[in-house]
Amino acid sequence: MSNVQKKYSRVIYVAILLLLSLFLVIGALPSISSYGSWVTPPVALFTGLLFALLCGQPFSLFNKKMSKMLLQYSVVGLGFGMNLYESLASGCEGMAFTIVSVFGTLALGCFIGVKLLGVDRNTSYLISSGTAICGGSAIAAVGPIIKANDSEMSVALGTVFVLNAVALFLFPAIGHLLNLDQQQFGMWAAIAIHDTSSVVGAGAAYGEEALQIATTIKLTRALWIIPVALFTSFLFKSKGKKVTIPMFIILFVVAMAVNTYILSASEIGTLVGDTINMIARKVLTLTLFFIGASLSLDVLNNVGFKPFLQGVLLWVVVSVVSLLFIYLM
Repeated sequence: MSNVQKKYSRVIYVAILLLLSLFLVIGALPSISSYGSWVTPPVALFTGLLFALLCGQPFSLFNKKMSKMLLQYSVVGLGFGMNLYESLASGCEGMAFTIVSVFGTLALGCFIGVKLLGVDRNTSYLISSGTAICGGSAIAAVGPIIKANDSEMSVALGTVFVLNAVALFLFPAIGHLLNLDQQQFGMWAAIAIHDTSSVVGAGAAYGEEALQIATTIKLTRALWIIPVALFTSFLFKSKGKKVTIPMFIILFVVAMAVNTYILSASEIGTLVGDTINMIARKVLTLTLFFIGASLSLDVLNNVGFKPFLQGVLLWVVVSVVSLLFIYLM
């Protein structure tokens, strides 16, 4: 890409970002909110994807930092719109299935990757970990334990990222096609979609209750990073690697507790909680633009066919089995 093309690419990027931000602000103002209603999570993601595929990545580092930071802020903000008791009840439901699904996905993923497709062990295990728990966060936690190199990490993250983008469009459509209710879709999205960002985005696109259930269950599953990391240390005979719970998960629980015990006790407190929750939704929508803008042709080219095929096959199996389980509950 020439310097002139890069310059125009940056101008277009800034223009899109300002336009989306403007209409998100408009959508937050009651008197004119209808004019900003078109900026939905799928629209923001698709806009980012289209820009990245046509114009490349003029601000790749900025995209990465903003998507990570804003996702964490928005997830914490969503906690101010949730009841702690109801959310914990949703998160604990199907705990036995969670345990089986996490370790079953790891085993199945490695079988498909290593045995059937000939993917190297590290890459296969990283893709399986990302599918089993919480996408990129799990890959980032497990990678140092198995001593994965940059290439293996890049392939695994790229595979999961592409499937996340697809899931945000595909899952709500399938949910409506199958007439899933809010609870069913929330559970399904939390189990079958990799990253928290896409889980929250898909839940927001499907409905209020689906968003709450999907977010809580997904963050509950994210806690499985710790036992999986310990299991991985044993499996790969690696010692001395420290694993911690992401701070935004702790703050999410704190936000729910504050909303349940303090804000919900008064009308003003309820208004404050609703306002924070609304802002968090707008921030989440903008986050999805940054995530979409991170998916360039270079990312797609670096993934490779076999690792991507492993990710797709494993994802399909997990999605179908979890959907059948939810139907039978």
